[in-house]
Amino acid sequence: MHEMSLAVAVVDQVESAARSRGAVGVDLIELEVGELAGVVADALAFCFGLACAGTVVEGAELITRTVPGTARCEPCAEDWAVGMPPRLLCPACGAAAGELVSGRELRIRQVRWADPGAPRGEYRQPITEES
Repeated sequence: MHEMSLAVAVVDQVESAARSRGAVGVDLIELEVGELAGVVADALAFCFGLACAGTVVEGAELITRTVPGTARCEPCAEDWAVGMPPRLLCPACGAAAGELVSGRELRIRQVRWADPGAPRGEYRQPITEES
């Protein structure tokens, strides 16, 4: 399950940023996950809960936003949503996709740092929100 290694990498990056900022905690992490990235959002959310145990990230909400896969045709400059399973032939001219424009990303979009004066709440379960 590569979702565990992804969750650990996200927690490590946020922890490193927290140390450099002197942050006492994290309230929220929002990720952009491409629909072609091969990431199962529910598995990532489960692994995230395990990966952040005992870290400054523990208790943070995880929100994942799906980034649709899109491709571009070089011959006719058409862009289209490739969907799942991916349709890699241009719907306008039938040529093979020249470029995948989006859908492979795994990016930390936002981190909301905890207020140093606020008490840390109970552990919140990671959530997944599809956009």
